[in-house]
Amino acid sequence: MKEENQSSTTGFILLGIIGQQQQEDVFFILFLFIYPITLIGNLLIVLVIRSDIRLHNPMYFFLANLSFVDILFSSVTVPKMLANHLSGSKAISFGGCLTQMYFMIDLANTDSYILAVMAYDRAVAISRPLHYTTIISPMTCFLLVVGSWVIANVNTLPHILLTASLSFCGNQEVANFYCDISSLLKLSCSDIHFNVTMMYLGLGIFCVPLICIIISYIWVFSTILRVPSTKGVLKAFSTCGSHLTVVSLYYGTVMGMYFRPLTSYSLKDAVITMMYTAVTPMLNPFIYSLRNRDVKAALGKLFSKTISS
Repeated sequence: MKEENQSSTTGFILLGIIGQQQQEDVFFILFLFIYPITLIGNLLIVLVIRSDIRLHNPMYFFLANLSFVDILFSSVTVPKMLANHLSGSKAISFGGCLTQMYFMIDLANTDSYILAVMAYDRAVAISRPLHYTTIISPMTCFLLVVGSWVIANVNTLPHILLTASLSFCGNQEVANFYCDISSLLKLSCSDIHFNVTMMYLGLGIFCVPLICIIISYIWVFSTILRVPSTKGVLKAFSTCGSHLTVVSLYYGTVMGMYFRPLTSYSLKDAVITMMYTAVTPMLNPFIYSLRNRDVKAALGKLFSKTISS
């Protein structure tokens, strides 16, 4: 039988989170609540940091960028999933699938590197406070954020080009609610050994920031241990607690998704994907605002100004 390649395939069918209508309805309602909260929460963080001059420093500049990435990240998959559920159609074109996969990988990588930048920022602030403004200058902040986007794109393009060159024949049902590289590789009837090798190489590049985060916090903790006062230790921990919580949530779900054999990926894994694509971006604004006095004060000021006007 002649194999159909990507130029002749009409697209794929996104099976969804569970694949059973009753559970799909429950998850639809969850996403319907989660997505607006994600948008509003992260947009508020961006607006608050932009409007309050007290938050015009590197730490909050990086946080605003993280929130911006989270808005885009959740918007790549969730609206499509909601639209598919309402229309009763789970189809996605081949081009749409590759586009969705590109932005998912790109934004996930950008998120990862910005989290590493934030860890480095905290490490310098705590370990080199007298040199902080010199080391983390406005130009350095700009270059670190731009560098995060550039590295993310460089790590994304090879996967998209390699996937675009694959042949797909027979079953075209993607075991997820979005186009995931693992699911697409399982559907291909081409030799995918090189693609799988590149996928794990890409995961290695994706996890480089995690190593940087670990090194940054080793530096932080070694500095904290030399602080004589308990008050100083608590203050240092308060500036890092939110970031550590976000990092744990983010990398915990990523490892649950991808650090397993390709053949073991199933519909049940899509539940972890939901945590990764929707729940974590929703929680980030709450984690940073509830644990940060400056953000809470700025939020109160913004709301007061809005009500009075």
